[in-house]
Amino acid sequence: MAIFLTEQSRVVVQGMTGSEGTKHTSRMLAAGTNIVGGVTPGKGGQSVDFAKRSIPVYGSCADAVKSTSADVSVIFVPPRFTKGAVIEAVDAGIPLVVVITEGVPVHDTAAFFAAAQASGTTRIIGPNCPGIISPGRANAGIIPADIAGPGRIGLVSKSGTLTYQMMYELRDFGFSTAIGIGGDPIIGTTHIDALQAFQDDPDTDAIVMIGEIGGDAEERAAAFIKENVTKPVVGYVAGFTAPEGKTMGHAGAIVSGSSGTAAAKQEALEAAGVRVGKTPTETATMMRHALALAV
Repeated sequence: MAIFLTEQSRVVVQGMTGSEGTKHTSRMLAAGTNIVGGVTPGKGGQSVDFAKRSIPVYGSCADAVKSTSADVSVIFVPPRFTKGAVIEAVDAGIPLVVVITEGVPVHDTAAFFAAAQASGTTRIIGPNCPGIISPGRANAGIIPADIAGPGRIGLVSKSGTLTYQMMYELRDFGFSTAIGIGGDPIIGTTHIDALQAFQDDPDTDAIVMIGEIGGDAEERAAAFIKENVTKPVVGYVAGFTAPEGKTMGHAGAIVSGSSGTAAAKQEALEAAGVRVGKTPTETATMMRHALALAV
């Protein structure tokens, strides 16, 4: 099994005719993703040729859904167009929208997240994220598909780069699904959402959770784990050496006083029974031990 994305998912790519959209559509196709169309306003009726097939382009998400029954959209559009693209996907009733774009204004994210919540049907992953991959099944985003194969570990991470590293560290075990949720101050899918989905997935045996300094998402996830998650969870928090008051990488990664520090997050997670590594490699070793104990 996998969470949110499977081989049955019917994927459209908003912005497929742009350079990034074309490049990553090719990579997603090579990973076996069932891409059924692209969406670019004004280019409906055209098509884009890839190595083994030609993908039709639609002028709107509504047209794409009508023609293909798409249930996933991956968005590769510039920041100034992202809010409109997401709301268009929401209005078309697409259940999963993966927003890869970085640099989206926070008020735009707030607007399209509110629209998704009001719809009651659309889950957003991102923005500013690498997407989601269920190895051997489908890949929606920019995660390299050849890092690791299918397995029984679930991975949820704020960081794209650390997603890739953890997949590589545990490549001999493999993953049910790896999801990069993004590090912006407002994101659609949270650690808690992914933890619940992995807890409910019968083919996920253990979970790796990667966080970073700033905010209180990891503390809230720790409280959720303590009350709701019975599977082994190991964690890593990036930013132990980050200086106070300085934004580090992601827009949400800023420490104010003792709030949002890596040490505070580690303390909360360990109090919930989560083993926390000081490095990604140490965290991977902890996961190996957890899987050995779970057998």
